[in-house]
Amino acid sequence: MAKIDEVDVKIIKELQEDARKSLKEIAEKVGVAEGTVYNRINKLRNLGIIKKFIPVIDYSTLGYDLTAIIGITAEGGQIVEIEKEIAKEKNVTAVYDVTGDFDILVVAKFESRKGLDEFVKRLLSMKSVKKTYTMLVLNVVKETHTIEL
Repeated sequence: MAKIDEVDVKIIKELQEDARKSLKEIAEKVGVAEGTVYNRINKLRNLGIIKKFIPVIDYSTLGYDLTAIIGITAEGGQIVEIEKEIAKEKNVTAVYDVTGDFDILVVAKFESRKGLDEFVKRLLSMKSVKKTYTMLVLNVVKETHTIEL
């Protein structure tokens, strides 16, 4: 596990709030020099803690109003291949290799029930997929890619 200190955590929090903040703004908020922020961000990137800087998209505004969580049961020897294939699908936002009642959990967003229906049928037509269990999200209570450090 990578070692980070309180300054690193403060910088991460500022970037999570808005990754477009200038180094100067972050430095003022954290109480360190601009060069320190620059060096710390590079360190965090080199350690693999910061993977990339991406915008947070409101998919509903773009017409993707349906979010589905799909549990998949598959033949054991093919799970990794199935996960890789599913991860290539344009609507898929997450693929998890899990324990419990399912082997794989998929989160995907759709513009219509028809798109969801076609996706589920594609999943079921995959050679080693035994069954799927689809749940539709009714309300988003919390959806974030951040946790409190």
